[in-house]
Amino acid sequence: MNKTVIPQEQIRQARILVVGDMMLDRYWFGDVERISPEAPVPVVQIKRSDERLGGAANVARNAAALGARVGMLGVIGDDEPGRMLETLLEASEVKPYLHRDANVNTTIKLRVVAQQQQLLRVDFEKPPTHEVLRSVQDRFQSLLAEHEVLVLSDYGKGGLAHVGRMVEAGRAAGRAVLVDPKGDDYSRYRGATLITPNRAEMRHVVGAWKTEADLTVRAQNLRRDLQLEALLLTRSEEGMTLYTETEVLHVSAQAREVYDVSGAGDTVIATLAAMLGAGVPLKEAVQLANRAGGIVVGKLGTAVVSYAELFGAAG
Repeated sequence: MNKTVIPQEQIRQARILVVGDMMLDRYWFGDVERISPEAPVPVVQIKRSDERLGGAANVARNAAALGARVGMLGVIGDDEPGRMLETLLEASEVKPYLHRDANVNTTIKLRVVAQQQQLLRVDFEKPPTHEVLRSVQDRFQSLLAEHEVLVLSDYGKGGLAHVGRMVEAGRAAGRAVLVDPKGDDYSRYRGATLITPNRAEMRHVVGAWKTEADLTVRAQNLRRDLQLEALLLTRSEEGMTLYTETEVLHVSAQAREVYDVSGAGDTVIATLAAMLGAGVPLKEAVQLANRAGGIVVGKLGTAVVSYAELFGAAG
């Protein structure tokens, strides 16, 4: 079967602004050879560590890995993890538009991994102040003219307190606004171009469905209620389903081997944004995003899919 290949020069025309909850993903890798005498827990001898962009910053990194021109707007703490996050963004060729808040701790997710298995995750976080969020909103307005696709990546950490205003401003400026939603109140995303809930998030908002037909009714009712052009439901091993006014398109999963699903949603929405920014029609963009999601779940931790991997898999 022939698969769509988008020229990289075309993707380089995409200008994407990612806004949302950034975090630093820290990994400590080690070996377990004994149980602690203090409690029935493994003792991990750390051998190496790794630091990666997480949350909204991982979305930005994924879009940049495909060749799009990407800016990242958000709040970090005035601390070492925040400086590391900025360094990693720049290394990923993402332009950082960062607001430092001395009253905030940069969000960190620390994962301890042994024998390829995650043993523990430790989170450090503190939401930003309203004053800083207002300044982010002001910067958002000034950056609208330079970016044609907006990705609002909501991880529920407080960085998108003004998301409703951002959606409204983006749509008023004629921009495509893609939202990775969080929580049970989707009314704040009303008017967005597209939202990308996963199965658990969707169930939380519309309730459990009994059949595929039941799901379609619930998804379409939600899409119309929120005045969305489209709703893309990501369904893990079931692939993904796109709901628009004119059709329901189901795309089967392409994962060869599911190794780690963390960050897969970031890859999906980043690929969608890059393709839409490159002028690819929505249906084709969804199929490419599905392909990218199938590749990234074969990698450990938050990871990216490169242009060569996405289109090299076309054979």
